Amino acid sequence: MRGARFLDSLNDGRHVWLEGKRLENLPQHPAFRGTLETIRTLFDTLDNPGVRDRVGFRIPGRDRYAHSSFLVPFTAEDLAKRNEAFSYWSEQTHGMMSRLSDYARSMITGWYAARSQLGRLDPGFESKISAYYEQARDNDLFLTTAIIDPQIDRSSGLDDGRISERFLHVVRENSEGIVVRGAKMIATGAPYTHDFIISSFLKFEMKDSKHAHVLVVPANSPGLHIVCRESFADNREQNHPLSSRYDEMDAVLFFDDVLIPWERVLLYGDAEKVLALRNNHTANALAFHQNIVRFVAKLEFVTGVAFAVAESIGANGFLHVQEKLGELLIQIDVIKSLVVASEAKAKPDESGVLVPELGYIHSARNIGTKFYPRALEILQQVGGGGFVQSPSGVEDFYGPISKLMHLYFEGANVSAEKKVQLFKLAWDLIGSPLGSRHELYERFYAGDPVRNIAAQYASHDKSSLTDPVWRLLKMTSKNGSTLL
Repeated sequence: MRGARFLDSLNDGRHVWLEGKRLENLPQHPAFRGTLETIRTLFDTLDNPGVRDRVGFRIPGRDRYAHSSFLVPFTAEDLAKRNEAFSYWSEQTHGMMSRLSDYARSMITGWYAARSQLGRLDPGFESKISAYYEQARDNDLFLTTAIIDPQIDRSSGLDDGRISERFLHVVRENSEGIVVRGAKMIATGAPYTHDFIISSFLKFEMKDSKHAHVLVVPANSPGLHIVCRESFADNREQNHPLSSRYDEMDAVLFFDDVLIPWERVLLYGDAEKVLALRNNHTANALAFHQNIVRFVAKLEFVTGVAFAVAESIGANGFLHVQEKLGELLIQIDVIKSLVVASEAKAKPDESGVLVPELGYIHSARNIGTKFYPRALEILQQVGGGGFVQSPSGVEDFYGPISKLMHLYFEGANVSAEKKVQLFKLAWDLIGSPLGSRHELYERFYAGDPVRNIAAQYASHDKSSLTDPVWRLLKMTSKNGSTLL
């Protein structure tokens, strides 16, 4: 089964660091065991005859399925199939795992789909992306991205030597490839990925050629160090049902003179070409489409928890509580509608690839930065002090005070034990380290929300909205009316 092969593949000599120690066996480590078991079961869906058509497609000319994040969409049916694959994995993980590889795989698929026009950027790009796409697709490679430069001094740029030498850059090149040095953040899923897609958000100038590159870097590259944050995994499954299963590890990458083979150097040395590849419409639309499909599942899960909490304490009949719970339903409908609109308004690119409408996707991603914190706030308001009165563990229900536990923790329509389990699940969303990480993630995963929303305004065809205003005023003036 693919899941077992995936776990075995992680013992490949990579350098993963946690709490000052290099880890030797990730699948058995407490910080990763629950998360990797979840990923294993998802990988196995491609070998399950009852599920694989929901999450995958048959590779042309082969009796083998690949995940539909690798499917190049030419029809509405293809787009729907991609949506179904993203939805299924997201529903299995309640939207709590945002980097299951389908985002980064979609980026590679988009570049591959647009390879004929992107080949204008570099003569070798088309053959490189074609070879890598097939390798990733056929070998179930887990992929993630690392595109942020380290937070050292945001007031300084690459003209500052302290900054330029620590941002990832090329130190030399040879017949085998380029050698890079520096750091990248924030690589979610880094310890258990196969390859990193490396680029930058920076708008380079031509003088910054040594920093301008788009790379595909194997996780076990000599000289690459994967430095993990503190683990939020908690193996007490009954008390922490989310933290025990879904802690996607974030990491910083240190490149200590890492050789990147030429076949993995997609672009290098030309700032304008690197920016053009990063801004490619096809790749971004396919990848960002996965973001908002996954977000629907997460909002549905938070809403379900909020509904259950309200019902368990008999608060769901109060008007002000119903108003808040109704707001959660509106959130779901808004994002769902934007997903539907992005697919309904999809248009073919130069190569005939059917690309979701990015405008609706940007709207969903931007408004999502406000929706998720508000959804958690509503959950907090509904449950109130109940979240901090839960006992330390369900074990108390089987101890000397068992009778009292059942008497005083009972809910309006659920047993005391079920109510406590529910509130512990809710606490994992709003109060645990994992829950706090997720709120931060939804605020910033797409970049600076202020800049993104402003960019949506700046790039919009404003005349389509202002022209009717001026036409009305012109008509009013001709009719002799007084204009204020």
